[in-house]
Amino acid sequence: MRILVLGGTGWLGSLLASEAVTRGHEVVCLARGESGHVPDGATLVHGDRSTVEGYGGLDGDFDALVDVTRFPLHTRTALEALGSRVPHWVFVSSCSVYADHGTPGADESADLLPALEGDEWSMEVYGEGKVACEQALAEALGADRVLLARAGLIAGPGDITDRTGYWPLRFAHPASDDGAVLVPNAPDLGTQLIDARDLAAWLVTCAEQRTAGTFNASGPVQLFPEYVETVRQTVGHTGPTVLVDQSWLEEQEVLPWSGDRSLPLWLPLPEYAGFMTRSSAAAEAHGLRTRTLAETVRDGLEWELRTGPGRARKAGLTPTDEVELLGRARP
Repeated sequence: MRILVLGGTGWLGSLLASEAVTRGHEVVCLARGESGHVPDGATLVHGDRSTVEGYGGLDGDFDALVDVTRFPLHTRTALEALGSRVPHWVFVSSCSVYADHGTPGADESADLLPALEGDEWSMEVYGEGKVACEQALAEALGADRVLLARAGLIAGPGDITDRTGYWPLRFAHPASDDGAVLVPNAPDLGTQLIDARDLAAWLVTCAEQRTAGTFNASGPVQLFPEYVETVRQTVGHTGPTVLVDQSWLEEQEVLPWSGDRSLPLWLPLPEYAGFMTRSSAAAEAHGLRTRTLAETVRDGLEWELRTGPGRARKAGLTPTDEVELLGRARP
């Protein structure tokens, strides 16, 4: 097959391109080329997706296209430039498109956010932007030509968001002298990840098979304490865990999920009880397979130790903050 990856130099896009090359496909990546290099065996075509003319360097037709954009403008320009040249589109959307995050086990029929209007984009309207991309593709291509993959939280080596790398790294190298780690006391919080390598492999398979439809794509659900224990066992942490309640964390102005002074993967309940507990049964029925959490944690930690020193962190507590908070939490 001749596969076009719109992107291909970032984290997931690069894995997609590499997976397709490994399977023997001809892979072309359209990107500005500012965030890295395409994998060996793929061809990079420079282009700016803000205009239809930005696709001018692409020649001929393609059997399938994979796109990871978050910008509705990029979806519209791609459709105008390539809609007649590609029979099957694979779009990486997000579970952030859903309007309700409080219902565990919800499937693809759950209500969506309103689509973003216009092109003024920010992370605050990430979900609305993905909805706009989905709707533009469905309207232009029809249901039989497009796969909408609503990915859950993507994990594994390469995660520069630090959301899934924080806990393995902190448990492997605690900030405190006695090895203690501050952990949210969240026994009812569900946690759900998908390794980027597994997502990439499934998306390439969907391109090969011209799978169409809308699918949540994530891994199995674990309760947060089970996730923490898997991480601890995988990295060999033997120190104490200091459990603190949601109300205490809020009083200390510790943020959930990501950002400065945050605890990644922790989410307030009950409003986020369904955020990482969505059903991926439909994707599993169409071939989605995921590796063990322990493997994702082990490989992610190896990548963190190799690339982490000196890198500005986008999520988690600094060692100084954690030691201070541990002092407040313990008698």
